[in-house]
Amino acid sequence: MTMNEKKPYLVDAVIGNSSLLATLGRTGKMYRLWWPHIDTPQHMDAMRVGIHAAEGAPVEWFDEAGNGWSHEIGYVQGSNVLAIKAASQQAELTINSRHFAVPGKDLLVREYALSNSGNESKQLSFVLHSSFLISENSLYNTTMFHAEADALIHFRHQYFFAVSSAIVCTKFQSGISWENVQQGELNGNMIDMQPTGAMSWQLTIAPGETVVLPIYIAAAHNEQDAVQLLAEARQKTSGQWADETNSYWQSYVAQAVPCPVDDARIKELYERSILTFKLMSDEKTGTIIAAPEFDETFSRCGGYSFCWGRDAAFITTALDKVGLTDLTDAFYDWTLRAQSPDGSWQQRHYHDGQLAPSWGLQIDEGSSILWGMWQHYLVKQDRGFASRVWPSVLKGAQFLASFIDEETGLPKPSIDLWEEREASHTYSSAAVYGGLKAAAGFAELAGEYELAEQWSEQADRVKAAIEQSCFNEELQCFYRGINLTVSSDKYNEGISAGKQGTVLDLDKGYKKYVLKHDPIVDISLLGISVPFNAVDATDARMRSTADVVEKLLTVPNVGGIKRYEDDIYIGGNPWILTTLWLAHYRFATGDVEAGRNYIQWVLEHRTETGLLPEQIDKHTGETAWVVPLTWSHAMFILAVFMLAEAN
Repeated sequence: MTMNEKKPYLVDAVIGNSSLLATLGRTGKMYRLWWPHIDTPQHMDAMRVGIHAAEGAPVEWFDEAGNGWSHEIGYVQGSNVLAIKAASQQAELTINSRHFAVPGKDLLVREYALSNSGNESKQLSFVLHSSFLISENSLYNTTMFHAEADALIHFRHQYFFAVSSAIVCTKFQSGISWENVQQGELNGNMIDMQPTGAMSWQLTIAPGETVVLPIYIAAAHNEQDAVQLLAEARQKTSGQWADETNSYWQSYVAQAVPCPVDDARIKELYERSILTFKLMSDEKTGTIIAAPEFDETFSRCGGYSFCWGRDAAFITTALDKVGLTDLTDAFYDWTLRAQSPDGSWQQRHYHDGQLAPSWGLQIDEGSSILWGMWQHYLVKQDRGFASRVWPSVLKGAQFLASFIDEETGLPKPSIDLWEEREASHTYSSAAVYGGLKAAAGFAELAGEYELAEQWSEQADRVKAAIEQSCFNEELQCFYRGINLTVSSDKYNEGISAGKQGTVLDLDKGYKKYVLKHDPIVDISLLGISVPFNAVDATDARMRSTADVVEKLLTVPNVGGIKRYEDDIYIGGNPWILTTLWLAHYRFATGDVEAGRNYIQWVLEHRTETGLLPEQIDKHTGETAWVVPLTWSHAMFILAVFMLAEAN
């Protein structure tokens, strides 16, 4: 009974209010809707809108690409209100729509202004078909028509979604398939144990006239509250709600630190990044998600609608730069709840701090959180914050200290930041250095001077081990890591090629095959100096490492920087954040022109709506994967401030 269409991986826009979050395509088609948290649960199967011009004719779905309809999409300047223009010469109609979540309310507004560009009056029905798979579950959904509220209500368990307009509908039907709604005939069925429903409104539009039809989606935990919120929505026009929402977002941007660089395109993306940060931050828990989910079945990746401590450390540093320190405070309060009993922070978490699907410990996650806490303290100088996080810092630093391998002086093997391999990774080691130095700073504030000295000395030993064991003299570049776990075939291949390695005996007769070095050049090697400063950016070894990174990872023709030499994820494309990482390094060493050029490349590869994706297709230069990626926006903000400081 659902629309049974595969949702695309790539979306064009995101709207929300830090409680509601929705993603849409450039035609206005809504793909997903999260509430009351921005990561889970997700409730939308699909919602479609169309025009039914004559009995016996099919519904013309104007939120569909093609079919004679053209579309333009963009955000209102300085706002998270999305505007879409759909036009058809054949239908002689232009439909301007606005889509947004009302700040502070569990209310989504979709306003449609239909303009008659023809010479004759038009009588038509506006048709809405909605399908809710609440909590992404096809079982136990019900759709009913609430006559008093003149609304369809989709519900399952404690989630209720009331859908209606300010205009009384002409027809309705609870429980109608996508196939059956095509003719626009609705039979008035009041209730059905199906996830689908439809409504239609009869409209008359004179030549040159514009008729506005708002659609409201009210979310609540029971029927009464959903109906009440719908009634509240009708107390104002959709135009008033839009004006208030635009004012809210424009005020939000105005309260942030102004863009420090006098460049119109940089300022535009700077402000869009500020607006995106707020949407990616859950107001109830403080968590920050990597991106709105788009691959919930893990068909091509492991999902993105989770909180990674590493991503968030970069993001909160950017938040502090733009003055959104309240979001940073909320996030680090959240980390106190997400910490494991042993003091570690695992790979990724849900909004409530519970462990999300995982590939195992990444030691850089917790290290980055400690480092990020300290960066936040350096900005705010808030002793209350330092006291609040100190118990967590203590446990976190003790875990890091216990994770150091006495033989190598580096952290023991764990999963790398790209979540693909196990080794003592050089980047992760630098993160541990940064985490321990941060913990030492907090220990001094707490009057724990012996601990401060102990952690600082341990950090210095990690630094020394990086310098001693992790540099590839032959390539003049840091190794990606040492003691790399590989398959038996890769091990034998490596040994045959003259590489060093060992076979370890594990419990129950299993064996682990380990190669001494991982020589693959990886952009994360820049993290040794930027941001963790385990090795100074001006050190000759770092300079040569950056040059090797640039030489081997620059993508021909399209430009930009890919993650590492033999990357195959989604085809091995250049990433926004990796390109900006090299910009960071160039700025840190005074090469302003090179850093600025990378920023310009990023500006040229924004999406149509001005968002930053994760990847750019290496052949076409078009958006390839994940929109928007919060980490991409954070790296842009950090690059902008480094540019400003360098000028």
